[in-house]
Amino acid sequence: MDYTDISTELEDNILTITLNRPDRLNAFTLRMKDEMVHALDEADRNDEVRAVIVTGAGKVFCAGMEMQPEGGEHLFGYDDAEGMDPPLETIRDSGGELSLAIYRCRKPVIAAINGAAVGVGITMTLPMDIRLVAEKSKIGFVFTQRGITPEACSSWFLPRVVGMQTALEWVLSGEIFMAEEGVEAGLFHSAHDKTEVLEVARCIARKLIAKSSPVAVALAKQMLWRNPNFDHPAQAHAVESRMIYWSNEFWDGRDGFTAFLEKREPRFETPMAEIPKQFDFWPEPEMN
Repeated sequence: MDYTDISTELEDNILTITLNRPDRLNAFTLRMKDEMVHALDEADRNDEVRAVIVTGAGKVFCAGMEMQPEGGEHLFGYDDAEGMDPPLETIRDSGGELSLAIYRCRKPVIAAINGAAVGVGITMTLPMDIRLVAEKSKIGFVFTQRGITPEACSSWFLPRVVGMQTALEWVLSGEIFMAEEGVEAGLFHSAHDKTEVLEVARCIARKLIAKSSPVAVALAKQMLWRNPNFDHPAQAHAVESRMIYWSNEFWDGRDGFTAFLEKREPRFETPMAEIPKQFDFWPEPEMN
């Protein structure tokens, strides 16, 4: 796939995806969604990619949805031809499609938010594992001020990231707030000088992958996102019991403990293709 609305760079096992419409403040388009989903799915399959960073070109990270879409496409990703109302069960918001692609990506995903992020520009980062932000950046879940509701699975992710009270305050008011408030609330890992955000993200990415098994990281990431949704800790115990058995007997754990005892570096060589993308204890809803 040829990319026009994003660019990608793979260096030191870290894939950097850059939102690349600086003349439009990186406003989100259906093309950008398709390209990002493709890049993330490719990264998930590529054993050369150990971590992913998402950042923006130019002054801001993402100004939200492109309000002047080309080619007659609907803002929210379905056919808007006159007189054609799509069946409700087939409507999928484009931000949500991207969020689900990030959620299912088994590599750590880090947001290097280099400037303002509003609307889908901030909700797309919620499924990412770590978010860094440029100091004094403007942030906003502005949907109610536009007369619309939240999207990009943000009603699921945001309360889990910052808690229900803060999520309600930000979403119901639709007010813009500063990056520093987001750091205090736990939305962001930390705030940095605009010129340093991407390099700090790279430093964190290198730390995450330096000594870790790619397979163990992929499984642990899924466990931390999914297991808290169980009704009882015994369900998490059942998942953990199976995972630690499989990882130790069949995957990278086979050499991990041996290397520790032998005081040498482990050989983590299990290809990601050997690891199931879906397990029966994490059922997913059918999507039309």
